[in-house]
Amino acid sequence: MQANHDLHAINAMDKATFTRALGDVFEHSPEVAEAAWEARPFPTVAALHDAMMAAIRRRDEAAQRAFLCRHPPLSARAIRAGALTEASSAEQKSAGLDGLAESEEAQLQLMNQAYQVQHGFPFIICVRHYTRDGIFFELEKRTGRSTARELEEALDHVQAITRGRLQRCIGFAAGHPVQGI
Repeated sequence: MQANHDLHAINAMDKATFTRALGDVFEHSPEVAEAAWEARPFPTVAALHDAMMAAIRRRDEAAQRAFLCRHPPLSARAIRAGALTEASSAEQKSAGLDGLAESEEAQLQLMNQAYQVQHGFPFIICVRHYTRDGIFFELEKRTGRSTARELEEALDHVQAITRGRLQRCIGFAAGHPVQGI
């Protein structure tokens, strides 16, 4: 995901080009960008992001769960193995997850598994808003919540994650932040 697009160029793109340009904003889900294309032109980057989130939020629960299951678990091993997308790897590294001790990684894996079993989708958190300890705390706290609440919480975190990704892709393309996101 490169920061080489401005909003005017995005609005002028055909569907295929738009999807290629923004398809990586949502984890393994280029169809989100494809669906948002229909709502062009976007007056702000925030409006573009809202259209992308609407494409997910209007799905039924099963489709939302399938979408969430495309997201990787938090994992130091996956970071070190290069098994994550570039964006996910950078985000998880920024929270220090690549520096977990073996015992911490084992604990994280067990906690991730418990969450997945409880809710049927992986734990999703906007790691740039949390410390490493905060992530562990949230994972423990959120595992015990109702799945309906966690589905909404996970989508809210996807919204925060992708807002940052979209801003990096478009917001700073001209050397300054874009208003409205």
